[in-house]
Amino acid sequence: MRRPPHLAAAPVVVCAAALLLGACTAAADQDTEPPSAPTGVTAQAGSATSVHVMWQPSSDNTEVVAYEVFQGGRKVKSLPAGRTMTDIDRLTPSTAYRFTVRARDAAGNLSAPGAAIPVTTPAPTPDDRIAPGRPTALRVTADGSRAATLRWRAATDDRAVTAYDVYQEDSRIHSVAGTGTTARLTGLRPGTVYTFTVRARDAAENSSPDSNAVDLTTAPAPGAGPVTAPTGLKATALKGGIRLTWIPPRTGGGAPVREHQLYLDGKFATTIVWGTAPPAGTATYTFTVTDPPGTRYSVKLRARLPDGTWGDFSAQRTVVVR
Repeated sequence: MRRPPHLAAAPVVVCAAALLLGACTAAADQDTEPPSAPTGVTAQAGSATSVHVMWQPSSDNTEVVAYEVFQGGRKVKSLPAGRTMTDIDRLTPSTAYRFTVRARDAAGNLSAPGAAIPVTTPAPTPDDRIAPGRPTALRVTADGSRAATLRWRAATDDRAVTAYDVYQEDSRIHSVAGTGTTARLTGLRPGTVYTFTVRARDAAENSSPDSNAVDLTTAPAPGAGPVTAPTGLKATALKGGIRLTWIPPRTGGGAPVREHQLYLDGKFATTIVWGTAPPAGTATYTFTVTDPPGTRYSVKLRARLPDGTWGDFSAQRTVVVR
C-alpha cells in the first residue's frame, strides 16, 4: 500500500515593518510557562520485575508534547503526549520504589513532579507457569459521554493475582491492582462504540484468557448527529471460514447502506458491496480464511454513508477458527 508523502509544516513567522527598524519577529514571545503537574498518578506492580505507571493528562498554555517518568530522581522513560501509561521493566523483586511523572512542552519547559507514588515489587515466582483463571461477569456503566466504569468478578490463581489489565479491543488501556475488581476509564470520545475485556495477571507475568467482552456506546456530543456504527455484530467460526451478521446503521432519509469495510486484527481486509438491493434488516457475509484451526481473529465493520464518508466502527468481535 502506497504511503502518503511526508509533508513538513514550515514555521509561521510574522514580518512587521517599523519606521526605524525592519525585521521579522516571531508571532509570539518565547514560551516560559511550564505545563501543570500530572495528577492521578498510580503505580501497580504487575510482576516481580515490572511496575505499571499511569496518570491523568496535564494542561499547558500551548501544548504538552511529552511525559517523563522518574524512578527516584532518575528518568527511566520518555513518552509522547498521547501516552499516559507505561510499564517499567527490569526491576528487582521484593524491592520498594517511588515513581513520579513530569510533563514537557515544545519549548522544553518541565512541569513540577506529580505526587511520588510508592510501590513494592512482589517476590519472584520462577516456577509459576499456571495462568490465572479468566475474570467473569464483566459489565460496564457509562459515566456521561466521556467516562465509564467497569466491574467484574475476581479471578483465581494458584499463587495470587497481582494485576487486572483492561483492554479496549486488543490494546491495553488501563491496569488495576490484583485486589481490585473495578476500573474507571476517562478520556472516551462521545458518540463512539467501545469494546472492553479484562485479563488477570500474576507475578510471573502469566495472563488469563479474556473475560467476556462488553460493548459501550457513549452518548453523542450536544448537537452531534446519530451514531453511525453497525450494531449487533456477531462472528461465528465455520470450518475454514467466518460468518458475520449485523444490522447496518440507520442513515436517515431512507437511503440504504450499500458498502461496508471489513477489518481483521485492526487492519483493512476488504470492502463488502451489495450489487443489487442491500438487505433491509440483518446483513450476512461469509468469508474464507486459510490460517490453521485455532487462529484467533478480531473483526469489526464500518459502513459507507450516503454522503460518501465512512461511519463509526462497530463493536469488535473475537473469533477462533475451527
